Order: sequence, then structure tokens, then C-alpha cells
Amino acid sequence: MDALRPGDPARIGGHRLLGRLGAGGMGVVYLGRTEAGALAAIKVILPEHAGDEDFRTRFRRETEAARQVDSPWAVPVTGADTDSETPWLATEFVPGPTLSEVVARCGPLPTRSVHVLGRLLSRALTAVHGAGLVHRDVKPGNVLLAADGPRLIDFGIARAAEATALTATGLVVGTPGFLPPEQATGAGAGAGPEGDVFSLGCLLAYAATGRPPFGSGAVDALLYRTVHDEPDLAGVDDPALRALLGECLAKDPAARPAAADLDTRIAEDVPGDGASADWLPEDVARMIAERSAAMLALPDIEATVNTSATTPAPAPARRRFLALAAGGAVALGAGTFAAVRLIGDEPDGRSGASPAGRRWVIGVHADLTGAQKAAGRAQERGVRLAVDRFNSRTDKPFTLAVKVLDDGGDPARSVRVAEEFARDRDVLAVIGPTGDAATGAALPAYDEAVLPLLTVSSLQISYPARVNAAFFQASPSYAALSMPIVNRLLLRPDVERLGVLIDRSGGQAAYQAGYATNLMTPSLTTGTTHPRVVPAGTSDLGPVIADLLGHRSDALFYAGDAAGGARAARALAATPFKGPSMAQHTVMRPEFLERAGETAEGWEFIAPFTDAGGVSGEPGVPGAADFVTAHRKRFGAAPAAWSAEAYDVTGLVAQEVAALVGSATKGGAGPTGSPTATPSGGTSSGSTSSGGTPSAGTPSADGRPGRAALVAAIAASRYEGISRTYAFDEERQQLVGRDAHLYRAEGGRYRYLGPAPKPKS
Repeated sequence: MDALRPGDPARIGGHRLLGRLGAGGMGVVYLGRTEAGALAAIKVILPEHAGDEDFRTRFRRETEAARQVDSPWAVPVTGADTDSETPWLATEFVPGPTLSEVVARCGPLPTRSVHVLGRLLSRALTAVHGAGLVHRDVKPGNVLLAADGPRLIDFGIARAAEATALTATGLVVGTPGFLPPEQATGAGAGAGPEGDVFSLGCLLAYAATGRPPFGSGAVDALLYRTVHDEPDLAGVDDPALRALLGECLAKDPAARPAAADLDTRIAEDVPGDGASADWLPEDVARMIAERSAAMLALPDIEATVNTSATTPAPAPARRRFLALAAGGAVALGAGTFAAVRLIGDEPDGRSGASPAGRRWVIGVHADLTGAQKAAGRAQERGVRLAVDRFNSRTDKPFTLAVKVLDDGGDPARSVRVAEEFARDRDVLAVIGPTGDAATGAALPAYDEAVLPLLTVSSLQISYPARVNAAFFQASPSYAALSMPIVNRLLLRPDVERLGVLIDRSGGQAAYQAGYATNLMTPSLTTGTTHPRVVPAGTSDLGPVIADLLGHRSDALFYAGDAAGGARAARALAATPFKGPSMAQHTVMRPEFLERAGETAEGWEFIAPFTDAGGVSGEPGVPGAADFVTAHRKRFGAAPAAWSAEAYDVTGLVAQEVAALVGSATKGGAGPTGSPTATPSGGTSSGSTSSGGTPSAGTPSADGRPGRAALVAAIAASRYEGISRTYAFDEERQQLVGRDAHLYRAEGGRYRYLGPAPKPKS
């Protein structure tokens, strides 16, 4: 839970507000307490929606729907006012964590826990359906866990089973990954109680395995798999549970059991009145106990006060409560952030004070312990070197420090990292996250806080819609990278058809890269493609390679992971094929060279990262000598992939902050008398950041630029880094330009060949 903000009300409908539980595009959820001492979760609609009569109608329907549900396993409504100037809805507050939090932190649940979960949630859905309603958003985030059992929450899109939908035709209503096929196809208006049973099956499969049964990633691919693919139930070892999930996840709604039938079919004792949480693993029970114990701090809280930038920080007891009640990463999640460092980044490790004594923070949101830890560590080092360089200036108007938080590559942890950065007022901007899934999960928190976020290694083609446009994709997307791939392989006289091998072992990165390459080929060339998709875990790629060659493919592009790329290289080497072969940059790891051996020789890679003298061991890109020298001096090694890119975007941020500070203090001049100063080693070319207006975000009392002002400055900037020129398009704030880099496997290493060639016209 977060403290109240300056614009938040102190009371709503007889509830004294204690803090923020969360926020979304439609409203804010507060923790409140009645005069009698009862706690409530209070959803308050944002002003911009309160004046929309259609929205009021939907909110009124939500309230009426929730009031009709009578079950101990569904959170009851305790109060509401849908007609006031500020509509609100209060429900009983359950201090337990959500199922999604539990699985993210503690892993999959044991079979008995899943059985109890299924039986009690089926009773909740029976009550929902008995009231003539359909929930339509049964998912792990809408299930709270308490000692005596789960609670189903959030009837925000529930509606009467026979009512006319207020949503547009074809709108997908609900959460992808937990939708039934009939909703995934956009026929949400016709989804009935059977759809809730399908969603419950997805939820139980997630609880049992730790992953959604139809995967994750891009929404369009996820919806396609929901409609066409069989669920992935690997890891569900109990035969009875597996069979039951199979029935719940039937594509045909008529083949699914009713919610009431599930209650009788699941043979598992449920917790009795006042029971302890013995139906859950010990670590989960401990989470629930800690959340409940945190509520004991409430009676000691002083009267609620709205804090502002000039008011004192909360008293220690209040700060402790706020962290505990939220299941805060600092107080409760000892393993939540594996790396938290806040230091001044002078080359000698000391924090050099600026003339004004101001010290602000650049955040690094990275995977430092998961599958992409090498990239995350390289980016952290790049950020530190850029801050070193800025702090070495004698005329610096402020000092920078680096704060590093590790999400381990886990989307749920990524959300908590983003929330921690958003709460820290000294954080000017954040570099990261490292991976696609972690970035998508974190975006809402950064967007709500209007905190600039720049990623150099999350390459998704699209991201969830955002309101405040604080996110910058400072690297070419998979779609942009497909263009140099097609140019390299097909703009040559000996190639007519490209074989595209999409290996699902590579996840969404492989799907998007392979799909974009296949799509771009006829648009950019006169050539054709023969695409093949292979299931994840396929060990023998020989038949797939034979099929590609049998369809006269005279060039090959592999999209997948390093292990799969090695299998493809070995299978291809066993054929007479002599044409060009290329793999996605995600294959470019030591594992590919080790497993492929001699068959790796000659494979090429289009990569979004440059070589600054370390990736291939060769001189690297021009202009990077100082960066490479500084990297070797500080870290004892040459820079790895992604380090130069992180160095560049940090320099961009430092440049724009310095320009804003200079504009505020010198009437438009930058910190050295010119708005084109370059504090971190790059050069500015036509940056318009110093022309930011007060409406874009006003500076704080210590001169720190407002976050919104910095977002506007970055969006308008142009920065010449050592890896590329950085500028962003106005519509999506993606990197302008499709600069990419070419590598080749030679002699057991990756050789940098230079910038990827571009077509002449």
C-alpha cells in the first residue's frame, strides 16, 4: 500500500482513507476504515470517467451485480454511491495476497491446495451464476487468499446473463490467458456461465503449474492459442485433477461441467470455521499471517494526512505499516529484490557533490539473476559508466547516483520493482527492464507515475496502451529487425525463397521475429517464403529442415533460442545445403557455439546491439574507445552486449535533465550556457528539450525537473550516442531508424562485421 497523494480525498462515504491499494485506468482503490473500525477496499472512479453517462451505467451495473452475490467465498459489497459526483464502491477488505502474488513469490501450489481452491471458487461461481450473472474475469489477480479459504473479487465486468452488453461489438472483455475461446474471438457479449468455468480451469492450471495453460506474451498470439491449441498441463501429475482441468478447458462450452457440479466432483475437505491455513504451504500461510498482522498497526495511526513535497515524511510507525500492509517488497519480500544499491558513481566510488548540493537518481530495472542476467548486468555497468562521466564534470549542476533493482526476469517481481521506483521521488528516470515480459508487466506502474522508462533490450512489436506516454523503446523492435534480415538474405542473386523456421522454444521473441520476417519478405523483395513452426521441446529438427529444403528454400532464417539454433545448425550441416543461414540475435550466446561446434561456422546474426570492443574482441564501433577504456578500468573486462546502449540512453537522460535545470535557472540556457551540452559522452543535435513548458511538469523546490517535463524533453530529443542516433517517433515513442548490426560465427567466436547493410533505395 502507498501513502495518500496530495490530490487524494481524506474521507469517502463515511470511510477515513488510510492509503492507496492500487490504481488503474478507471479509478483508484483506497484502504478505508469506518467509524466502527471496519476496514474496506474502496474503488473511486476517476473524474474523467465520472462525467461519462455510459461509464456510470456500467459502474452502476457492477455495483448491482456485486450486491446480488451471496457467498462466503466472494467478497461482499459494504457500501456504494453510484450517483454522487465521485462514484465509489466499498467491499470488505481481505488482507491476504492475490493468487498471482503467491504463485510469483512461492511457486505452484500442491495438489491439495489446488483442489481446495477449485472447490471453494466453484461455490463462489455457483452463487454468481445463481444470481443470474456472469463474472467474465476470473483470473489469479481477482482471487485473494485467506487462512480459511479464497475470496473471489472484482465484478467490474460482470453482467446479467441475458442483458445487452454495453461494450462495442467485437471487443474482447476479460484478461487474455484466462479467457474462454468464445470471449477470445470477440464474442464476449454471448459468453455465459460456461466461460467462467473455462477461466476457472485456466486459473487452477496456473496455480498447479505456475504458468497459464495457453502461455503468455503478445495478445494476438495468446488469443489464437486459446482458440486453436490444446492447453499445456505439463506438471499436473494428479490424474483426477488433470482430467477435471481437461473438461473445464474444453473448447465447446457445452462440454464443460457447471460450477455447481465441480463442487461435488472435487473430493477434498475444505477449511472449517476458524481453521488455520493448513490447506496452504507453510510459506504461503506465513504471507497471509504477515499481511493480517500488519493490520494490527492500524489503531496507532494518527489522523490521515495528505502529504506533499514540502511536508515531513510519515512517522516511522506509519512508514512501517505502509510497507507491511502492501506486502511491500522491502518489509515482507526478503527475496523480492536481489540487488538494491544506491551509491554515488564517481569513478573512485565516492559521491561528488554538485555546487548546488543536489543529488538525484537514475534507476536500473534489470534482470540480474534470471535467464537474461548477462544482458542485465551489462546494462547496469553501462548506466554506471555514464553516471561516472557526468559526475566527473567540474561544472555539473547536480550529482547523479544509481539505484539498481533486480526483477529476476519475473513479471510479478517486475511490477513490484516498478512500484518501488515510482514511489522514490528522487528517481528521475529508469533504464530497463531487460526482457519483454518484465517490461509489459511493469508499464502500468511507470505510466501512472509518469516516470520516464527507457528500455534498450525489450523489443516487442507492441505494448499495452498507455495514458501518459512515459515509455521509450530505445531499440529496434522485432519488426524493425526483420527488415535487415530480409535485405541480407534475399537481396542477392542466388536466393529466391527463404525458409523461416519459428521454434516455439524461443517464446514470443521467436514468434514475433519469425512472423515479421515472413510478413516483410514479399513487401521488401520479389522473393517468397516457406515458414514452419515447430513445437517447443522438439529435439530432432531434421524433418523440419528437410521440409524447408524440399520446398526449394535457398536461404534459412531460424527464430528461437541458442539450444534450438544449435540443433538447426547440426541438422542443416547433414544436408547438401550451401546457402546462407541466419539466426535471431537471441541465439547469439556461448551455448550456440558450444553445442553446434563446427556446424556453427558461417551462421550470421542481425543484432540490435553494437560491438563496442568486447562482444567480438575486435576494435568495434568508431568513437567508442573512451567508453571501452573506462569499462575495462572500472570492471576489469571489455563491455558486453547491451552495455553501450544503456550507456547511451543514460547519457540522453542526463543531457535532458541538465538542459531542463539550466532552462529553469538561467532563463533558457543549458547548464554550461548552451542547451546542447552533452554531459555523458554523446552529442546533442537539435534537442528541443530546453523549451519545455511549465504545463509539462513543474520543478520541485530543490530544482529537480518534474517527471512529465522530462518525458516531454526525452520525446523531443535527438542524441548521438556511440551505438546509434537516438530519436523517437511522436505516435508510439519508438526508436526512429532501423540501425542494426551484423555478426558471423567464425573460428568458435562471434565476429562483428559492422552495421547491417541497408538497401540502396
